[in-house]
Amino acid sequence: MRAASPLIHCITNYVTANDVANGVLAVGASPVMADAPEEAAVFGGLCGCLYLNLGTLNGVKLSAMLRAGHAAAEAGVPIVLDPVGVGATSFRAEAAQKLLDELPITLLRGNASEIKAIARAGGGVIGVDADAADLVTEEDLPRAVAFARGLSARLGMIVSFSGAIDVIADATEVYVVRNGVDMMPRVTGTGCVLSGIAAAFLGAHPSRSLEATAAAFTVMGLCGEIAHGALLPGEGTGSFRARMVDALSLIDDAALQRGRKAEHYNFTGKESL
Repeated sequence: MRAASPLIHCITNYVTANDVANGVLAVGASPVMADAPEEAAVFGGLCGCLYLNLGTLNGVKLSAMLRAGHAAAEAGVPIVLDPVGVGATSFRAEAAQKLLDELPITLLRGNASEIKAIARAGGGVIGVDADAADLVTEEDLPRAVAFARGLSARLGMIVSFSGAIDVIADATEVYVVRNGVDMMPRVTGTGCVLSGIAAAFLGAHPSRSLEATAAAFTVMGLCGEIAHGALLPGEGTGSFRARMVDALSLIDDAALQRGRKAEHYNFTGKESL
């Protein structure tokens, strides 16, 4: 991925744009944060992957997303959609549905509540955070895997949701990733950065999209563990945020092989975990 250094076109939210750009840079890709409708299609057709984030959505930004998305589709560029807070308002829900209807999304990535809201399965969205009732536990994992596979088959795209246990699925294959630490959700933008890193890996490996997505989740979670382990007494979430970027910029294949906590499942039919 670092050798390829794909250009990642990010139309994301102003709260976390800097974090996303730094995260994408840290893993070796090249971000462009252009969200003007007048130029969105240019970058959408030139990039290695297009990343769309609904965090601070407005009509102008939605127009830019659609223009960039249509250009990316014409060029065969993978598209990541992060439906931040999609269940909170009808505006977000309608915008997400329009993007899903009009664009060939490669990866749908959100928290469990957002993905359930997309599926109209009753997920409870509180702002942009997942409802505690929707978080994936070991006991709930078989049901979560079956849900992700079913939604992937229905939508025709990779479905993933992050939490203490991450699930990345298409209709027949699933990765379960257990890397990460509790401090990560306490820092604004870790989910947005994860989507940006997934876009970077997809840009480098568009023909291996499920594996690329699982690798991104593993890298992000493992770097969270590394950053947390490097904290000194008296350091908190601000230091953790900076150390996350350090870890993302320094991680290599050997560290990933040593630290990854990922499982792969291949299904031939309707069987479950």
